[in-house]
Amino acid sequence: MPVSEPSSTATRSHTHPSGAAQFATAANVFSLLSDPTRLHLVWSLARGEADVNTLTEASGAARPAVSQHLAKLRLAGLVQVRKEGRRSVYSLHDGHLRRLVTEAVNHADHMVTGAPPHD
Repeated sequence: MPVSEPSSTATRSHTHPSGAAQFATAANVFSLLSDPTRLHLVWSLARGEADVNTLTEASGAARPAVSQHLAKLRLAGLVQVRKEGRRSVYSLHDGHLRRLVTEAVNHADHMVTGAPPHD
């Protein structure tokens, strides 16, 4: 039986078949996001760019840990950084990642609160 795909804008805009490379890359993204602190950092950046101090305060993690997580995310190409004087300002440059993280956190909210699922 064929797998039906949701009719989202993201799905409609990518009609080419996915192969092993795409699944391996997607699995790597999920692996990076499986750490709660990294997920929190990306979720925070999905709401807008921020510097390390802001992200440290938002996540509640220690500054060195936040810096290490941001370095991993940057090396993986999930976040980008620009210098603003002596500050490093981080951001997401990918709407797919922004939507992925937002939907994951929304889904988790439904699971935690017991809210009914919806499209």
